[in-house]
Amino acid sequence: MEGYRVLEIKQSVFESNDRAADQLRSDLKKDKVFLLNLMSSPGSGKTTTLRRTIAALKDEFRIGVMEADIDSDVDAATIEKTGAKVIQLHTGGMCHLDAGMTRQGLEGLGVDDVDFAILENIGNLVCPAEFDTGSSKNAMILSVPEGDDKPLKYPLMFSICDVLLINKIDVLPYFDFDLEACKKYVRRLNPNMKIIPISARTGEGIDEWADWLRTQIREWNEQ
Repeated sequence: MEGYRVLEIKQSVFESNDRAADQLRSDLKKDKVFLLNLMSSPGSGKTTTLRRTIAALKDEFRIGVMEADIDSDVDAATIEKTGAKVIQLHTGGMCHLDAGMTRQGLEGLGVDDVDFAILENIGNLVCPAEFDTGSSKNAMILSVPEGDDKPLKYPLMFSICDVLLINKIDVLPYFDFDLEACKKYVRRLNPNMKIIPISARTGEGIDEWADWLRTQIREWNEQ
């Protein structure tokens, strides 16, 4: 018999993070702060979608944004121009944020004057899906050029999100992207997921997205 122990670190890390995420969610609910965790691949249009979102809701909510990146402040500088409160989070090479990092980000952002906080997570469809950030809702963006089969390749991401934005629908005629097939793949994984086709460039679908957010924020504060 071997004289050493085997420690399942990965499971332990997830369990610890889940506890921290639940506590953060509880604290945010008490403070009436709605936290949206926005995830996608690089180049899907997260920042452009975020700018549209802020423009649609800035007169109704006090919005704060946490821009997570491995090593850059380009997105934070872009979002700052919208007038929203923003902080840049550098992960030092890590490909995701966990609940502890998110709490640090919120403390740095300062949520005393924020009731709608948005975390723009690292551009990645794998790691961010594995770690609960403590968010009120999870959202993801899939862009048309990425292909309609992404739900089949990254099932966890599509399983844990509450809403899917299919972005860049203005270029649908130029890509072999079957919108209905994509929706079907998503429904197999997550029958309750809200699916909203949008174009962050033209603004198509942004009103429906903003309405969905209004409803979620109101319900969060009323629970």
